[in-house]
Amino acid sequence: MTRESPFAHAWHATRGAIGSARFAQALTLISIGLAFSTHAIRALIGTAGLVAALVGLLVLAGASLVARWRAVEWYGILPLTILVFVGWCAASLLWTQNTRYTVIGVASLIAFGVLGVYIALMRDTIQIVRAFGDVLRVLLGVSLALEVLSGILLDLPIAFLGIRGDLANLGPIQGIFGTRNLLGFVALVALVTFVVEWRTKIARGGKAVASVALATLCIVFAASPTAWIALGATAVALAALVGLRRVAPATRWVWQLVIIGVGLAALVTGWLLRIRIIELLDARAEFDVRLDLWREISRYLASNALQGWGWVGVWPSERTPYTWIAVMTGRDHGSALSAYIDAYFQVGVIGVLLFVALVGVALVRAWLLASSRRSPVYVWPALILVAIAVTSFAESFALVEGGWLVLVVCAVKAARDMSWRDALARPGVGLPQSDRA
Repeated sequence: MTRESPFAHAWHATRGAIGSARFAQALTLISIGLAFSTHAIRALIGTAGLVAALVGLLVLAGASLVARWRAVEWYGILPLTILVFVGWCAASLLWTQNTRYTVIGVASLIAFGVLGVYIALMRDTIQIVRAFGDVLRVLLGVSLALEVLSGILLDLPIAFLGIRGDLANLGPIQGIFGTRNLLGFVALVALVTFVVEWRTKIARGGKAVASVALATLCIVFAASPTAWIALGATAVALAALVGLRRVAPATRWVWQLVIIGVGLAALVTGWLLRIRIIELLDARAEFDVRLDLWREISRYLASNALQGWGWVGVWPSERTPYTWIAVMTGRDHGSALSAYIDAYFQVGVIGVLLFVALVGVALVRAWLLASSRRSPVYVWPALILVAIAVTSFAESFALVEGGWLVLVVCAVKAARDMSWRDALARPGVGLPQSDRA
């Protein structure tokens, strides 16, 4: 029997480690943590450090996929809506005037999208919920601790993180996320995750209560009107899903139609009463900022409505037309403060329709799964997508970094459980399929 060389032994050991479930679990946690901590990472080690960390994660994810190639179920990997939307954003290189920033923006979109696909492929839904719960507990805990340090113990702002130290005045606070609206969005995602953890018994007792309390405190002290509206919509969606899961399968489609009708009526009512809602939420200042910005954007859309100005992701303030928008509105903007308007502005009518299709198809798939499957874990993608769809009216989080990653994760998981391509590939298997690791 020939003895294995040290190099061969090291190779097999490394391959075994990279292909292990623990490695995939660790990479999932790090990917989620990095995607939602980009503001803090830039503040600590700069953009170059963030890029290096992101590239390193992509290399490790690629190695992990290769090592576990045969264990991965490749049917229906990516929804066509994601592929077409990203492809159209990449195609904007053909007409953009900001080629360098479009390359950077598309590369960022693809990078965080790849990490989202990796997470969806390597982990089943309950493992994804656990991973998001573990990471967001840490991020929100650190945020609240730093706000206590800055606003109560030291009474000094932590300028490099953007923490203003307003906790003693009951907010608004930003945590490590840079803005109160992003903190509110992350806290809402965390709240949904913690409730699902409690219902699936991933977290029990004191841990579950403390987690829900932490997310609730962050939402309250963030004082983000966007987060409150999204929280209300998510709570209504949860109540609707609880009701749907209890009705007989034969009549469930009737109730689905009723919910669609009620939802459309609620949207119309909300639009008609928008001024009153804004006043109740004390959001007049934020609404005025958005209104001024959207008016200015509309001027530039008149000349590039079909194809937009080219995908850039986060707006480069030193480039046209973003510089002129900042001048006319009196402040720098990193986005259009609406994912739908942002997609329209950057990649035109076609781009915004593709983005709406991406979110809409993912939400319909996730909703049907959540209303028909018995396990509470299927509620998580549906509620997260509701939060994303509503938040996207007033923020662009879903188009970049952590928001884009969680959108891709939910869309891929929903597609893998309810995919027409999977049905064609394996006609003997009914849909939807059971969730796989």
